[in-house]
Amino acid sequence: MRVTGSFLAATAVTLKVGVVFWVLVAWQTPGGEPWDTPTFWTVVYPIALGIAAVLGACFPRKAWLWGLLLMALQVPVVAVMSGIGPLLLAGLVYALVLAIPAMAIAAGAGALRRSLQPQA
Repeated sequence: MRVTGSFLAATAVTLKVGVVFWVLVAWQTPGGEPWDTPTFWTVVYPIALGIAAVLGACFPRKAWLWGLLLMALQVPVVAVMSGIGPLLLAGLVYALVLAIPAMAIAAGAGALRRSLQPQA
């Protein structure tokens, strides 16, 4: 895979947005683990899926990757906020499972963006 400037920019934006989002969520969560907040399924996860859609639309090339990266960033944020514990591997698996819908949504948003762009 050839790394281009736009790919690096998309990666940098996703990293920054993801870290800020998950730090804010962890900061508001007792224990610092985003998936333990009572509003995870009703507020946090839908917002994360919306962010994945926006990232996929803004960076339509390999858009699925931004959904994966966004959701996987929960794990290092939890490791920093709560410390590395025995369930960190389970948290990684959980984040990767949660990434599947985010990847699909980001890919769909990227495909929609590409289909709506005028052909040159």
